[in-house]
Amino acid sequence: MKVVLAYSGGLDTSVLVRWIKDHFNAEVITFAANVGQEEELNGLAEKAKATGASAHYTVDLQDEFVKDFIYPMIRANALYENQYYLGTSIARPLIAKAQIEIAKAENADAVAHGATGKGNDQCRFEISYAALSPDTVIISPWRMKEFRDQFPGRSEMIEYCRSHGINVEASAKKPYSMDRNMLHISYEAGILEDPWFDPTSKENKDMFKLTVAPEDAPDEPQYIDLEFVNGDCVAIDGKAMKPSDILRSLNKIAGKHGIGRVDLVENRFVGMKSRGVYETPGGTILIYAHRQIESITMDRDLEHLRDSLIPKYAELVYNGFWYAPEREALQAFVDKSQQNVTGTVRLKLYKGNVICVGRKSPVSLYDENIASMEGVKSEYNQDDATGFIKLQSLRLRQRARKQGVSEDAFATKTKLVRE
Repeated sequence: MKVVLAYSGGLDTSVLVRWIKDHFNAEVITFAANVGQEEELNGLAEKAKATGASAHYTVDLQDEFVKDFIYPMIRANALYENQYYLGTSIARPLIAKAQIEIAKAENADAVAHGATGKGNDQCRFEISYAALSPDTVIISPWRMKEFRDQFPGRSEMIEYCRSHGINVEASAKKPYSMDRNMLHISYEAGILEDPWFDPTSKENKDMFKLTVAPEDAPDEPQYIDLEFVNGDCVAIDGKAMKPSDILRSLNKIAGKHGIGRVDLVENRFVGMKSRGVYETPGGTILIYAHRQIESITMDRDLEHLRDSLIPKYAELVYNGFWYAPEREALQAFVDKSQQNVTGTVRLKLYKGNVICVGRKSPVSLYDENIASMEGVKSEYNQDDATGFIKLQSLRLRQRARKQGVSEDAFATKTKLVRE
């Protein structure tokens, strides 16, 4: 039996290399997706082979990740439950795709992952596997009773590694878990499971890797110009860059100013509530700026219709349905809506805040003459508003006349003082 294992080099997947090899009498090939973890990828091939893997792949997916996954999601302004920038969620379908490609190239019998039976990632990986390779066998050790019985906690896993000569830099007292890619870093579990715990305390300051605390950010604001074409950011301060370089640059710029920290309790797909802390510096700026350029280039009703679909789009990404036909159909609508989302946004960055101070576009729908309150002649005739308002309120006048005024309207009496 040959198994391709999604491998990070951490405690869980280090155990899984040896455990799958022994439990299934299998050849294990490890695979790590480079989606921007940086130093976390150092020495993975050597470590995997020393742990028992017959071969290892580290596949650089950074450009594809930003161009074909993050950017389409930003065009949709996708936020799960209006807070979460979907940093972990959006990486999983790409990782799953690369894993399936390796499994096919290696003529493997199965794919495996180390996601727990309580989290979202098991759904994201396996739903993606199913969409891309429906007959591939999936091994999910955390959903196997014999695995959970053998490893009820981290201390048993650490002892297993020690007894098998597996080198892991892990401690039973590690206070939280971390997942990193180009879009974000997520922190959860351990000390963060208490929703009253303050992760920004001085004692926990070193947890954050991408952003400084807003109070420690520079005392002077920084101004940047972001240029968009068809909904995608293509340049910073006039310098054209590919999407991955834009995100890298914005991560550094935003991180310096303490931008992009989110602390939330979210509703997992499997049903439970979960507390997570996230750093998404560059993504926070991109979505905010994208909204601003849309404000002057996008038709009102088109924008409102697209906005009504954001919760569904974000839910599909969060739950693992990137390769589902409904997400693809929504994407086609989103991309059509972006045809004229072109122009430049000027932002002011200051101590955790992103402030728009300017926006312009060669296809702007904003007309100063129409909007002006200075009596400038334009296509808009204020007299026309009389009939417009009369027609809009017709049904309400009829309701009041025929059925009476709603009881709720005067439920609270206004205090009237005659002077």
